[in-house]
Amino acid sequence: MSPIALPSQHAAVLHGAKDLRYEDRTLWPPQQGHVQVAVLATGLCGSDRKSPITLTYAHQSSDRTLAVHYYMHGRNGDFALQAPLVLGHESAGIVTAVGPGVKNFVTGQRVAIEAGIMCRDCSYCKKGRYNLCKNMRFASSAKTFPHLDGTLQDRMNHPAHVLHPLPDNCSFEQAALAEPLSVLLHASRRASFTSSSAPSTVLVFGVGAIGLLACALAKSYGATRVVAIDINQARLNFAKEQGFAEQVYCLSMTDRAKTTEDQLKRARENVGAALSAFGEPDGFDLVFECTGAEPCIQMSIHVSLRFPSPHLCSLFPPYSPPFTFPSKTGGYNRRQSHARRNGQSERHSSSERRGTPRSRHSRLVPVCEYLPGSPRSAC
Repeated sequence: MSPIALPSQHAAVLHGAKDLRYEDRTLWPPQQGHVQVAVLATGLCGSDRKSPITLTYAHQSSDRTLAVHYYMHGRNGDFALQAPLVLGHESAGIVTAVGPGVKNFVTGQRVAIEAGIMCRDCSYCKKGRYNLCKNMRFASSAKTFPHLDGTLQDRMNHPAHVLHPLPDNCSFEQAALAEPLSVLLHASRRASFTSSSAPSTVLVFGVGAIGLLACALAKSYGATRVVAIDINQARLNFAKEQGFAEQVYCLSMTDRAKTTEDQLKRARENVGAALSAFGEPDGFDLVFECTGAEPCIQMSIHVSLRFPSPHLCSLFPPYSPPFTFPSKTGGYNRRQSHARRNGQSERHSSSERRGTPRSRHSRLVPVCEYLPGSPRSAC
């Protein structure tokens, strides 16, 4: 079919670092097994908040703030832009057309979009752990080439098997949170923390989107106490005022430590002050680390009580140097960020399989940032 005979649509297309263009693109009909979705809500991933920009999209009624590694640097970790790419991967919308062979969706149906497309043929997929699929293609990611465009466009064609029908009482904005919420659902399962678990006290490092969802999930599972730590007082105020955390603690900003020993000493001192303020000198039953900042990761090890593992739900910085992890038996271990070392996971990956740290009392059990649908990760 000639593009001349087809309608056009709008898309926010990234051509390089800080080069985001609002373009007209041909709207192709959905192919075999695919569904066309009018994107009505997109959550913009906060993987880099250093330099936000504001755009207005045709399918949205208000401005949204876009601040991502791809926009700032033209890459996310090892994954560099090789061609123009449409960003966005936390979305929901309405079915506008169905392709040949699709029988479980109809025009007008409301759906949440799962951004990862797995091969459904590898050993991981066959075991139901398709978030580890080696052949995963992820919308808005430069991990694979040709890139797979994301959801910052009027409409997108997407495989039917990674679309999820929405109940009538779920808004499009709520449905766009399904993807980041899956991060915390997976983390809670890794921690054996469910609604039937024994009452627990929970500490969350970082009150961005993932941190707030960690707080909300902990409360929904019946945690007896949920508190949070951050460096941004305004965010902490929001978390407390909106009922996500009952108590918050703001870390003071200081100059970077000059030595490893000084860095670990500060981590112990800072977290000691926080525990004193919370009235929990022995620590917390469960700790969610949602910042990716090395000092917070170090502090999280010192505050884990019942579970000997803080649960990492964070994004390691691109090109990060080796991280230093304290050991509760003394000393420390250094480890290169897995996201940099193996060039696979766009979010974060395993320290457990990379051998850090190892002691009777302290080990890290990370979680895949996305479940389902993450870029490959060693979880």
